Amino acid sequence: MKDYIEERAVEIGTYIVETNATVRQTAKKFGVSKSTVHKDITERLPQVNHALALCARKVLDVNKSERHIRGGLATREKYLHRHI
Repeated sequence: MKDYIEERAVEIGTYIVETNATVRQTAKKFGVSKSTVHKDITERLPQVNHALALCARKVLDVNKSERHIRGGLATREKYLHRHI
């Protein structure tokens, strides 16, 4: 694996752990795709820093379990601010 990919995986993992960011937020921040973020966390980071990978994975699992709630809240806000 190339050095810059390893560095990016560590940076992404650190960012997710420090900010509890979602995959979408992380992808936007680093200018990469959601698929790249997911691959960095699940496949590349464990090879470089296993402990960080476990922490980042926990954050992503929590975010995934809460996403249906966030989606419902976003829809609610959309219709609350809608002017007819």
